[in-house]
Amino acid sequence: MKKQLLALVGLGLLLATASASAQTAPLKANIPFNFIVNKAELPAGEYTLKSLGSSDTAMLIQSADGQMAKMILPNACESSKAPMTSKLVFHRYGSEYFLAQIWTAGYEQGKELPQSSRETEVAQEYPVQNVVLAATLR
Repeated sequence: MKKQLLALVGLGLLLATASASAQTAPLKANIPFNFIVNKAELPAGEYTLKSLGSSDTAMLIQSADGQMAKMILPNACESSKAPMTSKLVFHRYGSEYFLAQIWTAGYEQGKELPQSSRETEVAQEYPVQNVVLAATLR
């Protein structure tokens, strides 16, 4: 009985680890416009987003050439239905884009960036439009 319980606990931990590592797998996206993350403006281009450490609380967004990198501290968010594809959601106000959410295909839980002071300021002048870009697992 004790061996079965240990085997069951071990299997549960193995599945949880596999699930967590799949959800935190790096995402790659080609972003065709300049965008803002926190207070930093990043140029258009190909970016990789990956979790830093096993806690999944900090993430790194980095350009393909390694010249631009920004650490972000997103909050967890949930959807009633898991997305079919990985995606990045941007808030667009006029001509400015702000990274807002990060979703991995097959998971109901995503990552949401807190609204920056700049986004709050621009949101008073323009209505928000959501712009969704597909991302791929790297």
